[in-house]
Order: sequence, then C-alpha cells, then structure tokens
Amino acid sequence: MTGLVLEGGAFRGLFTAGVLDALLDIKAEIKYVIGVSAGATNAYSYISKQKGRNLEIMERFINHKRYVGYGNLIKSKAIMDLDFVFDEIPNKYCIFDYKTFSNYDGKMLVGALNIETGESEYFDKDELDDKNSILRATCAIPMLFPFAKIKNSYYADGGLLDAIPIKKSIEDGNDKNIIVLTRNEGYRKKQSKANKFTYKFYKNKYPKLANVLKNRYIQYNKQLDYCKELEENKKAIIIRPTIKMDIGRFERNKNKLKAIYQNGYDLVIRDKDKILYYLK
Repeated sequence: MTGLVLEGGAFRGLFTAGVLDALLDIKAEIKYVIGVSAGATNAYSYISKQKGRNLEIMERFINHKRYVGYGNLIKSKAIMDLDFVFDEIPNKYCIFDYKTFSNYDGKMLVGALNIETGESEYFDKDELDDKNSILRATCAIPMLFPFAKIKNSYYADGGLLDAIPIKKSIEDGNDKNIIVLTRNEGYRKKQSKANKFTYKFYKNKYPKLANVLKNRYIQYNKQLDYCKELEENKKAIIIRPTIKMDIGRFERNKNKLKAIYQNGYDLVIRDKDKILYYLK
C-alpha cells in the first residue's frame, strides 16, 4: 500500500494544499494519509474532497485579525483565535464536509507531541469532534499557542519531534510513500535562538518537551536524510517546492502564498503519469 506523508510548516502549508488539490484533480485516491500541523489541517480537506477550500480560507481570512495576529496572544493566549480558526471557520464560513470526511474508507492519522512523555502520539480521524481538538493539538506551537488537552493529556505541535512521519507510515505497512515537504531541496535545519529560549523556558516544568525542543534540528535533519535514502531506493516519491520558499511562518503576502500553492499544484500535474503509475 502507498502512504501519503505530509510535513507541517504553518503557512508554508499552502504548498501542500496545492499538491493535495492536484491529487484530487488527477483522481489519486490514497488510502493512508498521515500529517502533522499544517500538513494535517490541509489533509482534512483532501479527505473530504473539498478542492480549493484551504486556498479559499487563506484568501478570505489572511488579513482578519482573529485569524492571525499578535493581538490574539493577549485575548486568547494564542497567535490565532483558536475558536475562530477551528470552530467558526469550518462550521460557519468555509463549511467542512464532515459527512464525506467520515465516509473516507482509508486511514488518516494526525501526529501530536505529548508534552509529559516527550513522545509523538497519533490520532485517528474517527476521533474528530466539532471543535477540531486534534487539529488544535497538532498545531500548538510552544509559546504561540496553549497546549491542547485531549482526555487527560496535553499536546503540542506534531512537527516538534516527528515533523516528517515517514517511519510511522512504514511501520503501518506502507512499502511505498509519497512524501510532501515544505522546504526547498538542500534545506537543513539549524538550532535557532527561539528553540534555545523555549528549551530554557520549559526545562524545569516539562523536561521531556524541553529535550525535544533542544534536539529538534538534529531529529529533523535525520528525517530528511532518511527520506532522501528512500527516494534513491525508489521507495518514495518526494514532492517539494521548486520555487524559493522565502515566506514567514505566518506570511501575510497573498501573492507569495498563492504562488507556493500554484507551485504544488503544477508539480503534481506535471508528474501526473509518474504518480498514478506509482500508485498502481
């Protein structure tokens, strides 16, 4: 079976949205999807077969103060108004097709980091509720979002540890994978000042989380190397941006975001025959 593995990357995820919309257009129905952070949020519209929905959300709300803005940190302790993004938008404005989503006959997993254990956990699509708690968890960037509570545990951004959840896909029996990355070829993550700060901030209260933050760049680069190895051995197809990803985590420039969306879409259409053959 073939898995579809989706990296996160905040608003760089518009590239992934373009890829997924093109997969819908070429009728590439993949029965195993796993994603973290923005990769997971974009995947939901792929599963519900709502082409263009993620692009529409960006175009309609990118400049809305409740969608993203540092003022929200004061009002709701998150850079996004989470009730607006994960409740009002899917349930009032850009209506999410819960019925088609629930009828999907494949497996969809969303990864999030348990802040107490420092381990990644994966939530099945059937655990979705109308407040989109799973998506709130996988997008909970430390310092910018509150940790999300599911049952009796708290979770942070799924991309902190398992940013490219390829090994989970393989463990689940997928001997072939299509991996969608949101960084350009040759990119290597470096230890950032932000990670050093968050490590110090959390090391006493949440030492396992702090350790993940400290070693994040090492783990991510190892995953990149592993993906490259799979690609070289014909065990994976990697789709990554071919235009410069010179955008911020919460980019406001619509033209830049539309350009990376179009890049993702065009790459799939260009390689349509290759992808469909691979899926056979």
